[in-house]
Amino acid sequence: MPSARAEEIDPVKQFMSDHKVPGLSFAIAKDGKLLKQQAFGFANLETREALVPLHRFRIASVSKPITASALFLLIEQEKLTLDAPVFGERGFIEGPKESKITIRHLLTHTSGGWTNNDRDPMFQKDSLNHSELIAWTLANIPPDHEPGKAYAYSNFGYCLLGRVIEKISGQSYEEFVRKNILSLCGAEGMTIGKGLREVCYYTDGKPNTYKMNVPRMDSHGGWIGTPGEMLAFALHVDGFAQPADLLKEESLKSMTTPGAVNEGYACGWNVNTHGNYWHSGSLPGLTSLLVRTRGGDCWAACVNTRGKGLGLALDQLMWKIAKTD
Repeated sequence: MPSARAEEIDPVKQFMSDHKVPGLSFAIAKDGKLLKQQAFGFANLETREALVPLHRFRIASVSKPITASALFLLIEQEKLTLDAPVFGERGFIEGPKESKITIRHLLTHTSGGWTNNDRDPMFQKDSLNHSELIAWTLANIPPDHEPGKAYAYSNFGYCLLGRVIEKISGQSYEEFVRKNILSLCGAEGMTIGKGLREVCYYTDGKPNTYKMNVPRMDSHGGWIGTPGEMLAFALHVDGFAQPADLLKEESLKSMTTPGAVNEGYACGWNVNTHGNYWHSGSLPGLTSLLVRTRGGDCWAACVNTRGKGLGLALDQLMWKIAKTD
């Protein structure tokens, strides 16, 4: 019996089989209009609950563009500047007065320390709240470099940005972002820490209970939502005519212009010379992706597992699906 030609193989089925994916959900838009929203596989392997587009996922670091957008909104309201100090008397957080770390440094991961490795403060001392964790980190994990000299992806830096938002707004991070960003995009169902109709997460085919403090991850990785809600957010910060963007053109340009240290990362977004910007997310049991292309396409995708090469494979799959629509 002749083998199927490559173009006849279902790319979704192949992807899920190759990477042992329990469930895949995605949403795609073109020129501001939803083209496709689909889900495959299972939200829960034990109960055999089928995955549907209304199921929510932890979106992990795709939370960072949301946080960045909230900060640029405050900049537009003249309550903040990119070069404002984070610590000290003129800053927003109690800390070393001599620190030269600015909002820009945190947004671009160039604060000089607290990178995402085995010493990442955000995955230590789970019993501490935000302020306690910040105090412990500043006392025990000094920066490795001068601010602005090196790129080091920092979840802790975005935790600090969440506290800046709270200091300026007088509201919780979640409350401010839901009211001023997500509800205006039609993504008001997104929440921090736990969501209604949330999927089950798997590692090597076994349920992953997430023993980490997810609510404390709020501004760097704590949001939960559907790919449709993630897409709704992206469509309001994509720089295209429809639907109307939440931020001004100059804000979007500033947010997506790479910094001096890393030409591949701007303020909360990965960027490239083709005019595309995106962000991925990864936690035990979860892989997520949000993409905006220069050609007017946007898409969001989530799977309820994580594995070697899965993030790249998900990106390649979504490009392939987008080209067929």
